[in-house]
Amino acid sequence: MKWIAQHISSKCIVAAVLFFVTGILFWGGFNWSLELTNTESFCISCHEMEKNVYQEYKKTIHYSSATGVRASCPDCHVPREWTYKVARKIRASNELFHWLIGSISSREKFQAKRSKLAYAVWEGMRETDSRECRNCHKQGAMAEDKQSAMASKMHTLALEWKQTCIDCHQGIAHTLPNDFNKNTLIDGWHKKIKQHNIVCYECHKDMPAPIKKEDW
Repeated sequence: MKWIAQHISSKCIVAAVLFFVTGILFWGGFNWSLELTNTESFCISCHEMEKNVYQEYKKTIHYSSATGVRASCPDCHVPREWTYKVARKIRASNELFHWLIGSISSREKFQAKRSKLAYAVWEGMRETDSRECRNCHKQGAMAEDKQSAMASKMHTLALEWKQTCIDCHQGIAHTLPNDFNKNTLIDGWHKKIKQHNIVCYECHKDMPAPIKKEDW
């Protein structure tokens, strides 16, 4: 009986060790594949991305800047927090499906869907309060005295208006859709600015200030 008990105990230990090792290998493999798909080289491995949005991004300050800091595709489009990252990867399976069926396999197809794709990304960023933008750009870390008068004023107002980064910075890394009306966006800002009784020359420093007692 003692030998049987020892034999069973040994089997349990071996099974536990195998289960532990298998778990480590599975977890390591899962994280390895997760990080492999979280690289710029993976993002542009399909010609749809490499020939379209990647070429636009290469012309922006996010790709090349005076300080040499570069924000790559995953920096802007993939969450850093593990749970959010996994959720994003699951949603990306829909993108793989459309890649398989060739939804944007040509420049013409891509341009036809650009508006829908752009607005979907912007809406997602609004839902997360531009979470990925804030990995690098934190409002409290901004040296507003080094910003232009307009940028400093708008960043302050954005807090009051409860706006998020993407509300003003669409097209910062990619070409805007043809149906995007920047004038409508600016008109909305001007209406809010007027409600705050902010005069034009506070933002537009190239404008002359009014003569005393004049109201404009």
